[in-house]
Amino acid sequence: MPLARSMSITSLNGLPQWEDEDLPVEDLLLFEVSWEVTNKVGGIYTVIQTKAKTTADEWGENYFLIGPYFEHNVKTQVEVCEPPIPAVKKAMDTMQSQGCQVFFGRWLIEGSPYVLLFDIGSAAWNLDRWKGEFWDVSNIGIPFHDREANDAVIFGSLTAWFLKELSCQFDDKPNIIAHFHEWQAGVGLILSRSWKLPVATIFTTHATLLGRYLCAASIDFYNNLDQFDIDKEAGERQIYHRYCMERASVHCAHVFTTVSQITAVEAEHMLKRNPDVVTPNGLNIKKFSAMHEFQNLHSMYKSRIQEFVRGHFYGHLDFSLEKTLFFFIAGRYEFSNKGADMFLEALSRLNFLLRVHNADVTVVVFFIMPAKTNNFNVETLKGQAVRKQLW
Repeated sequence: MPLARSMSITSLNGLPQWEDEDLPVEDLLLFEVSWEVTNKVGGIYTVIQTKAKTTADEWGENYFLIGPYFEHNVKTQVEVCEPPIPAVKKAMDTMQSQGCQVFFGRWLIEGSPYVLLFDIGSAAWNLDRWKGEFWDVSNIGIPFHDREANDAVIFGSLTAWFLKELSCQFDDKPNIIAHFHEWQAGVGLILSRSWKLPVATIFTTHATLLGRYLCAASIDFYNNLDQFDIDKEAGERQIYHRYCMERASVHCAHVFTTVSQITAVEAEHMLKRNPDVVTPNGLNIKKFSAMHEFQNLHSMYKSRIQEFVRGHFYGHLDFSLEKTLFFFIAGRYEFSNKGADMFLEALSRLNFLLRVHNADVTVVVFFIMPAKTNNFNVETLKGQAVRKQLW
């Protein structure tokens, strides 16, 4: 029976409840799949990177990340090595014998997790066949002109193929868990379910695809979540096929998670499934478990920020750094989607109140957003040079 995008495959209708307190990681293999493994596109790269050490510490040699191969990323971020598990090596060899390039190594970040990277270009000659197979199991057609969606089909097909080659080598243990992030990795999940692979699947959305587009259009999104005609909105933005891929992934997954309560509400309306678990993004506060260490770092970096500000505004503005507050906003360079518009409005109101009350407080704001630059500001460099001479 073809997979309707609003239904889950019923061949594997869930997993039994785990009753033991401790997870026997020695009997499990965990694969985390994302288009942003070693490939920085947005915030998901940071999410995966920052939690890798904790996961690697808990899972050891049984934890692997799967992502796309890009030579410029691998040269600077990956140390190539042999897989520690023979079954993984055998699955890779099988794929390579059929013309698909697969690379293995350690990601050079904290925790040094293993990474398995698929060369999308080397497998592109399979695209038409794989798009046909994906249509057969999901009734989702992918337009030829959508490069990102086509790459997602290749990446997902390679992922599912690898999991198939790996799982067929095990009669019982180890059991395999595959955790997929966002719609770009979702094809692998859908195919794994439709092929009835003995793989437990998790799908995480960090923000729904349609939600991103609606927010970017300056629509009052969260106050009208139950009012949108989902199919119509996705079709008008020419992302209906991507939306279908995301929604099918959500409904095929054994476990569906998201990263905040507001995103859980969004997913309920946009994707028509309540998340099973909310796993909030956050900071690894154990890194600052010693209060004095945290205070020392805070003092040191505040001093460096003050030195920069002193040089940056030298000769232009005169204010007391001891009575200065530093605010920061960071994210992709999207004026409304990342809240820069609301932040500026809040700063305007704060500025008005400070002037009304004749406050002697100065607020310095840093907007940290990657964007195209041409050169350094020469006047700023002069100010920094004078600052180094005087202080």
